[in-house]
Amino acid sequence: MQTELTKQEKMPFSNADLRSWAVVALAAIVWFILYNVIEPFANWLAYGLLALPQDSQLGQSLAFFFYDVPKLLLLLSGMIFVISLVQTFIDVQKVRAIVEKRGEGVGNLLAAFFGAVTPFCSCSSVPLFIGFVQAGIPLGITLTFLITSPLISEVAFVMLIGMFGWKIALLYLISGTTIGMISGFILGRMKLERYVEGFVYDIKPRSGVQMALEEKLTWEERINRSAGSTREIVSKVWLYVIVGIAIGAGIHGFVPENALTGIMGKDAWWSVPVSVLIGIPLYSNPAGIIPIVSALLDKGASLGTVLAFMMSVIALSLPEMIILRRVLKPQLIAILSA
Repeated sequence: MQTELTKQEKMPFSNADLRSWAVVALAAIVWFILYNVIEPFANWLAYGLLALPQDSQLGQSLAFFFYDVPKLLLLLSGMIFVISLVQTFIDVQKVRAIVEKRGEGVGNLLAAFFGAVTPFCSCSSVPLFIGFVQAGIPLGITLTFLITSPLISEVAFVMLIGMFGWKIALLYLISGTTIGMISGFILGRMKLERYVEGFVYDIKPRSGVQMALEEKLTWEERINRSAGSTREIVSKVWLYVIVGIAIGAGIHGFVPENALTGIMGKDAWWSVPVSVLIGIPLYSNPAGIIPIVSALLDKGASLGTVLAFMMSVIALSLPEMIILRRVLKPQLIAILSA
């Protein structure tokens, strides 16, 4: 069988394969162009066509909404396609064997490391979560990645170094990774698989080696399967993405910054949990939240409280919960939030 697979891998591209790759290349060019015109187009819609003042709350909310909806949908579509294509080459049994051989503790450590170095927000981590579950990776290890990936942002890490130095940035990195590892380890022991939506388990991709041997998949077939998987998953989550961003956009424009400093500056035991609760309904990317963190510190907020607030905004947000609701049942979302 290995000889047969080797022969297939050495076969030249067929015309159908070349046509499929030409379509992928054209789609990638269109994707890149659209992604780079989203921000000026969103600003034109909010401040040009609708003629809203740039410093108005409504203008900022609508510009945020017009920018983030197409941006996240483009990111989701592109990521899901790439992940689905890669999955056609993954030997699921080998992945499971590595996890089982390394042990749950090492598996959680690897998942936390992978989550920390991958530049994915909470919304774009969802397709990776689906792929991990479908690949047979234990749920606890998968949840470690799901928690750590949005919690540790490379953008936030670099900006923290530039604004506050290595010590605070390193504290942020270690704290986020530790939280992800411990949370995933505990959740893995709780046997929560029944709280994952059924459709996540419905698509059972066979290993890339098995498919190549049994079906001799061509590039055209791999690309078609990946496109089909992309359409299926995006069709199930797009509405949740839009609703989540709408909520976040409204709060982004109408929640005053000064309303937060009064609580975060208080030297009381309840400052941290209250700040986390305040951060949950907010929605911002790391580049947007770090300047707010700096302003809060300048106005007297404590460092630990502000870091807890920042992490809750980045990783534990109401829009994220709404998006995750499509793949996780309310019971598991409640456990993750706790």
